[in-house]
Amino acid sequence: MAFVFYLLQKVLYYYSWILIIYILMSWFPNAQNSSVGRFLSRICEPYLEPFRRFVPAIGMIDISPIVAFMVLNLASSGLNRLAIWFV
Repeated sequence: MAFVFYLLQKVLYYYSWILIIYILMSWFPNAQNSSVGRFLSRICEPYLEPFRRFVPAIGMIDISPIVAFMVLNLASSGLNRLAIWFV
């Protein structure tokens, strides 16, 4: 059971980094149109889309990734506490 929690924590950790890379790619012209950008889009957009529907942009700034990171960190913290409780 500890291995499952460890594996889920690693997946959340690497997914956080994938999100950071994807969001930083939006700052560079045509970076999201590359093959890497399209691959990251298929991975990240299904997670970010619900946040974009509920969190409005402030001018030209999309703050929904910040909320998405907070939810991801809460899930990771909850997983840590759950792992301690089960193990």
